[in-house]
Amino acid sequence: MATFLFFPEGAFGPTNNCVGIGHVLRQRGHRVVFVIEESFAGTLAARGFDERLVRLGPPPELPELPGQFWKDFVAETSPVFRHPTIAQLEGFVAPTFAALCDGALYVDDSLHAAIEDVAPDVVVEDNVVSFPAILTCGRPWVRIMSCNPLELPDRALPPVFSGYPTTDRGGWAEFRAEADRVLGPVRDAFDAAATALGAPPLPAGAFVHQSAWLNLSLFPAELDYARADPLPATWHVLESSVRGGEAPWEPPPDLGEPSRPLVYLSLGSLGSADLPLMRQLVDALAGAPYRVVVSQGPRYDELELPAGMAGAEFLPQTSVLPQVDIVITHGGNNTVTECVHFGRPMVVLPLFWDQHDNAQRVQETGLGRRLDTYRVGRDEIVDAVDSLLERPPPGLAHAARRLQAAPGTERAADLLERLAATGDPVVRR
Repeated sequence: MATFLFFPEGAFGPTNNCVGIGHVLRQRGHRVVFVIEESFAGTLAARGFDERLVRLGPPPELPELPGQFWKDFVAETSPVFRHPTIAQLEGFVAPTFAALCDGALYVDDSLHAAIEDVAPDVVVEDNVVSFPAILTCGRPWVRIMSCNPLELPDRALPPVFSGYPTTDRGGWAEFRAEADRVLGPVRDAFDAAATALGAPPLPAGAFVHQSAWLNLSLFPAELDYARADPLPATWHVLESSVRGGEAPWEPPPDLGEPSRPLVYLSLGSLGSADLPLMRQLVDALAGAPYRVVVSQGPRYDELELPAGMAGAEFLPQTSVLPQVDIVITHGGNNTVTECVHFGRPMVVLPLFWDQHDNAQRVQETGLGRRLDTYRVGRDEIVDAVDSLLERPPPGLAHAARRLQAAPGTERAADLLERLAATGDPVVRR
C-alpha cells in the first residue's frame, strides 16, 4: 500500500478531478489524503478521504463557505468579463495570478508541515502556480494540468487565455506582448520570493514548473491541438477524469412534457456567482420549448426559476449529464471534458481564464457552439440549442464510447502506482 497526498487548487473543478483519481486509488487499497483550504473542511471527509487543512491567506472575520474567496473575487471582478480577452489580462488574469502566488507563499510552512505529517510516497497537485513546499519536499510529485492545454505554450498555437482561433494568427503577437507586459512583473516577483524559499527558478514565461517525475493533462483527443513541439516524455494525456460516486439524480417530474429536450444550464461554482448573468440566461430560456435544469450556484436563494425549470445550489453533475440532451456551460475544463465523456453537445458561454480557449476549441471542432456571453439574445441561444439537437455533432457519440471504455481515472491511478513503486520518472511507452 502506498500513500498519496493530493493538493488541488481551492476550487471545485480541480478538487473534483483529484477526487475521481483518489477514489480509484483508495479502491485499490492505497491511503489517500487531501490537503485542502480550510473553507473546504468536511467536503472531502464526506467522500471518505482523510483531510489536512491549510490556509492560503489570513483568516477572515466571518466563517467561509467552500471556495468563498474565489466566489467573492469573481463577483467583484465580473464587470471585466464583458471586455475582450486582451483587456482581461490586466483586469482579471494578473490579479488572479497575484492572489494565487500570494497563497502559494503564505501556505509554505503549513504545507511543509502537512507533507511531513502525512509522509506520502507521492504528492499530487492540480494548480496553476508552483508551490515551493512541494518543490522542496524531497518527494516525487506530480503535476495535473486540468486547464486548457494552451497552458503549455506552443509556437503553432494561440496564446493561452486569448480564445483566438488556431487558423488565424492575427492578434497572436499583440496578445503575447500584452501578456508579457502585464504578467511579467507578477511572475518575476513570485519567482524571487519562491527561490528565496529554496524553489528552483521558474521556467521562462511560466508560473508553474513541470514535474521531473510525471505530468498529467486532461483534454479529449477530439478537442486537442496539433502541437509543433511534442510534449516531454513525462507528459501523459488522460483525456477525461470523471469522478464517480455522486448522488443519483432524476429529472424532476414537474418540468413539463417529458418529450421536450432536457437542457442543463451550469456556469460552474464561480460563474454562477454572476447573478445578473444567471438571470439573463434564465429569462432567455423561459418559455422556450425545453425542460431546463439549472445549477444555481452560491446565490441560489436570489435566483427565481419560472415554470419549466428546476434547480439547486449544487447538482451532482456526473449524474445529471447522462440524462440531459444538451448543456449550456461556461466552458470550464472539467465540464467540457465531462460533456465529451458523456457525449453531450455544448453551447459555451465563456467568462474568464481558459474558458475562452475551451469555447473556441469546441466551436472549431464542431462539438458545440461558442456564443458571446454578455451580448447573446434569446433567439441566438434557442437557435444554437435547436441546431445542435437537430444535427448532433458528428463523432461525439463515438468519443463518449471510447472515453468511457478507458477511464482516465484508471489510467492516472496506474501511472501514480508506477511512480510510487519505483520513484523513477514515468515516461510514455
